[in-house]
This record gives sequence, C-alpha cells and structure tokens, in this order.
Amino acid sequence: MFESNRIEYKQELTDNLEKEVVAFLNYREGGFIYLGIDNSGNVVGLKDIDEIQLRVKDRLKNNIAPSCMGLFDVIAEKRSGFDILKIIVAGGSEKPYFLRKYGMTEKGCFIRTGSASEPMPQSMIEEQFSKRTRNSIGKIVSNRQDLSFEQLKIYYQSKGIILNDKFTKNLELLTVDGKLSYVAYLMSDENGLSVKVAKYAGSNRVNLIENSEYGYCSLIKATKQVLDKLELENRTATHITSKERQEFRFWDAIAIREAVVNAMVHNDYSGEVPPKFEIFSDRLEITSAGSLPEGIDRQEFFEGISVPRNKEIMRIYKDLEMVEQLGSGVPRILQSYSKDCFKFSSHFVRMTFPIMNDLQGGQIGGQIGGQIGGQIGTSFQLTDRQREILLLIADNPKITREELSHQLNINESAISRQIGALKTKGILQRKEGTRGYWDIIIPDNE
Repeated sequence: MFESNRIEYKQELTDNLEKEVVAFLNYREGGFIYLGIDNSGNVVGLKDIDEIQLRVKDRLKNNIAPSCMGLFDVIAEKRSGFDILKIIVAGGSEKPYFLRKYGMTEKGCFIRTGSASEPMPQSMIEEQFSKRTRNSIGKIVSNRQDLSFEQLKIYYQSKGIILNDKFTKNLELLTVDGKLSYVAYLMSDENGLSVKVAKYAGSNRVNLIENSEYGYCSLIKATKQVLDKLELENRTATHITSKERQEFRFWDAIAIREAVVNAMVHNDYSGEVPPKFEIFSDRLEITSAGSLPEGIDRQEFFEGISVPRNKEIMRIYKDLEMVEQLGSGVPRILQSYSKDCFKFSSHFVRMTFPIMNDLQGGQIGGQIGGQIGGQIGTSFQLTDRQREILLLIADNPKITREELSHQLNINESAISRQIGALKTKGILQRKEGTRGYWDIIIPDNE
C-alpha cells in the first residue's frame, strides 16, 4: 500500500503525530497511521513498542480538543517480522478538532488533502464549527445526579482496571459544567431505559409469546443480558444424511454478537429510544434508532468506515473489550450475511438475520421453526397434528408435554401418542432426559 488520503506512514514516533491525527479526525472517513513504516512503504519496525504505544495514547488523550477518546485505536502488529503500530482514527462528529496548544486556529486545525495533512482555512474552521453536533448525549445533563456505578466498576475490575474517584471525569461522564451527563445515566446502576427482547410464534408480530426485559440497569449489563438471551435462543438444528450427521446453529454467533454491540453503541439515545431485538420463527431483527451518521454513505458504512455516534459509549465498550477495534463490526457481520440484511431509513437502521439453513435450495422445506414441511413432509406422511407439534417444538425445544397440551387444546395422552409416532419415524429425539430438550432430525432426500 502507498500513502493516500486515508493512509499515512511514519518511520518513527515524531512531534507532528497529533497533527496527522487531527487531520484524520476532521476528514469524514478518518484514516490509518502506521508507525514503523517509512514513506516508501518499507517496514523498518519499532523498538520498545509497548512504551511507544502508551506514549501515543497519552499524547492523543491530552493534546487534542475536543476529546478524541473513543475515536482512535492504537494496535500493535507484526509486519515482515517487525513490530509496528497501527493507529486507527475515526472521523469525529465534533469538528473541527485542533491541537490544544494552538486552539481553533489555522495553526491548530488540519484536514487531510490527498496524502498530506494541510492547515484548515479559517473559513472552513468557522463552517465546521457552525455544523458541530450539539445534541450529543455527552452534552445532555442527566435528569438525576444521585447516580451509582457499582456495576460499571465491577466490569472494569474484571479487566484489571480500578476506577478511582475521578473516573467520571476520566471516562467523560461529565458535561462541561461538571454535571453527570446522559451517558453517565445510561452507565449507572439504575436508569429508566428499557431494553427488550420480544419473541413471536410466527413470522409476524401477531402472536407475542415472550417479552423479556433487561433494562433499568447499566447499559453494559443490559448488553450482556441481551447477548446471553440470544445465545440461549441460538439453538442447534440437526441434518442427517446417508453419510453423516450435521449440526448447525440458527445464526452465526460472531455476527450476532457484533450486531448487538453495534446496535447498543451506535443507537441514538437522544430521543430516549433504546435498540429493539425481535425473534421470529424465521429470523432475528435488531433495530437501532438513528440513521447513518452524517457524511457517511452506505458503501462507506459497509466498508467499515467508522464515525461513532456516541464516542463516550464506544470508549467504555473498547475499555471492556466488547469492541475489538474501530470499524470492525460491520465487516465481521458481512462475512456471514449479505448487505441485503441491512435496511436503512431516515430514523432507524435494521439488521435482519434469517435462520441459517445449510441446505440452500429447498432440501429442507424452508427455515426450521418457520415451516415444518419440505423434505420432512415429503419423506413422511405427517398428520396435521404432528406438524403443529413440530412447529411448536421448533419454536421452543424445551416445551413440555403439558405446554403442548395447553396450546393445542388436547389432552397429554394424545400428545404423548403423537410424540411417540414422531420418535418412531425418526423425526424427533429427546436429549438430556426430562430436563433436556427436543431435537428435530432433518432427513436427507438421498
């Protein structure tokens, strides 16, 4: 790679590093700075890389305004056997960014032009300042100032970080006048944000069968609870061929984790609307409030260009290693799902993940839990009642005979006879005894 509008090489750590970072912060797409690579692209490496990494983080934290915490990553990498540093810089929403010691002047503000960082003209500085985002939740004062943060402290402690008495300032949980912000409210032990996971019996919102609520606590805790719930719902289906037994999960676990974290971090909380998680018989939908960040189009979004909507939240999630690095979430999702899974509107972004089917082309008649038919229906003569039982089991593998009896309005002995018939046909198995679950076996058509 050569230097470009988004790539800058530096042989070593120099005094003008902050200038390059400011230029990328003010550039809508951000960029990458590599330390340990010369201007020709030759890898020369760095000595004492751990020390340099700490110095870079400290300098960027203290020498740039507005705060760029949550807008950069400093990552140690190996190239051709040498240690280098990659600094990922996101485009910021509080432009113009500037060198603190020179202020908001042509000497302190820079913009990326081609492969160079040029001083920003005064007219551009004034234009950028007039457009500066002012509804950031970091600037909104919390309606409560008697907040506690024991949950947040425990999560930091689990990563070996002890939050001292100044943590609200260090984590940017205070407004400019020293009051706890709405970010602090979201991270506190008790708040009014309700995060729900809804589950429906079919492919529409007509029959709600479960509505789990995980809000009113630290956003970190709510995120982990949603992840645990979806992990529980991410069941394993079985497909048996004449050669082998294959098992596959409903959704790709890595992609779903990235989607949940992405929704939590980038949701527009200024309208007090939380992300929404909905499980249908054939898909999972994750909806977050807020359209694409200003200045980013869909193609750039899919490429992983990051403009964090809530940089303070992003910073905390990165501290707790819930975000690997800036811009990595969407590309990870696209490793398992197509761009068609994303839907954009002027007020929301929705991600839709169909139940995965390793027999694309219809060998299984549709998604498990969405349709019990196709190969099962053609390989075996199923009664309507047996199809109904399989649909309910596909939706809830831990459903009991008593619950089946109640939902189908027939007695338990009749349920037992039908289940016995399905077992005999080799379609249904019981796993892990009376406290276990049902396993639907998808036959091969060979």
